[in-house]
Amino acid sequence: MSFTLAIVGRPNVGKSTLFNRLVGKRLALVDDQPGVTRDLREGEARLGDLRFTVIDTAGLEEATDESLRGRMRKLTERAVEMADICLFMIDARAGVLPADEVFAEILRRKSAHVILAANKAEGAAADAGVLDAYGLGLGEPIRLSAEHGEGLSDLLSVLTPIADASTERAAADTPATDVDIDAETDPAKPLQIAVVGRPNAGKSTLINAILGEDRLLTGPEAGITRDAISVTADWSGTEMRIFDTAGMRKKAKVQEKVEKLSVADGLRAVKFAEVVVVLLDAAIPFEQQDLRIADLAEREGRVVVVAVNKWDAERDKQGKLKELREAFERLLPQLRGAPLVTVSALTGKGLDRLRAAILKAHEVWNRRIATARLNQWLPDMVAAHPPPAPGGRRIKLRYMTQAKTRPPGFVVMCSHPDKLPDSYTRYLINGLREDFDMPGTPIRLHLRSQAEKNPYKDRKRATPSRLRKHLKKPAR
Repeated sequence: MSFTLAIVGRPNVGKSTLFNRLVGKRLALVDDQPGVTRDLREGEARLGDLRFTVIDTAGLEEATDESLRGRMRKLTERAVEMADICLFMIDARAGVLPADEVFAEILRRKSAHVILAANKAEGAAADAGVLDAYGLGLGEPIRLSAEHGEGLSDLLSVLTPIADASTERAAADTPATDVDIDAETDPAKPLQIAVVGRPNAGKSTLINAILGEDRLLTGPEAGITRDAISVTADWSGTEMRIFDTAGMRKKAKVQEKVEKLSVADGLRAVKFAEVVVVLLDAAIPFEQQDLRIADLAEREGRVVVVAVNKWDAERDKQGKLKELREAFERLLPQLRGAPLVTVSALTGKGLDRLRAAILKAHEVWNRRIATARLNQWLPDMVAAHPPPAPGGRRIKLRYMTQAKTRPPGFVVMCSHPDKLPDSYTRYLINGLREDFDMPGTPIRLHLRSQAEKNPYKDRKRATPSRLRKHLKKPAR
């Protein structure tokens, strides 16, 4: 049975670096600037034969009020309560600070299993800090170097007996049953959703409303979220993996290195997602940056759902909704027909409509149309609006098939595909959207010539070998 390990400690002691090493990927942002991590990030770790869940936490702060640092501390304390084991890290080069002593006392009260690790312990410069760590009263410290991977075997030897004891307790508490649990488990992957938008649009608040708990750090400050945090949720019977991303500002305004890393992390989340929820602020919808984000998702081939947040503060709802729909059609014609949903992340209203829109959009994104139906449809489209005849040579559209889904991709075999204008391609794509009920989803249409399929088109016919021998024989 797996267990959960929470990595805690002061800011900039190397928690995210160790987290990345345990999961084998660069999931968490790492920088010399303290306080980069703010939310809880979970990952599947592997250390020797052990498989477990590891949680990267924000640096423990001494603030206990409702400030940003105070809220970060409360979130970290919650991770301590959730975890089976806490790995308390200190900076061996800096030695034991008064804050370390305070947090060690807190961990003794809140966690049953606390492992002490002295990070950055490579070299003789860290010896004094390792010796000071004994004074925390948490047992012998493990000498670690998360950056270089040193000391992980010692960590494994400490974790193994705790994990074995946890497995034995779980087996004793599990009632006997003849049902094969693994056979009943649904192997389907969860639906991947990325929530994107400008800073302070309410992305983290929306995800917390979906989860029904304060899992992500929120507040009135803009730019709280830095990492692309993924959480798994059962949303009314549908298993989903939701990515909370950092707010994306105009490129010219992004100056700090950490913000650049955050935006890049959010863009990667868009590429891995299946459905992208573009969250707008009802007070200032369809800003230039909103349009860029929606266009990026469409170009990446992801299905887009536009959600307008803070709808509870809007007074003239009908008039505002009409204005939003008109602006949507005018400013984002490439997403014509995509769902536009109004929600209030603060009160939870509109979440059912948002879920229904996400599922519908995902179903369309995966839709496949039979080749027979497409080839019944294509002649009608050509008859209604024939393609142009450049230079007096008519372009013939002969055959059509769907080559892929996610997003739907179609291939049309035709003569002179290079001479068919983009306007006619858009005409066919709009026809596909309307006639096959695929509103808003990205559609890819490729034109090919049948001549491209014949590799022997320009080759001369070879003379058979027997005939060549006969031709070489001298006449008698």
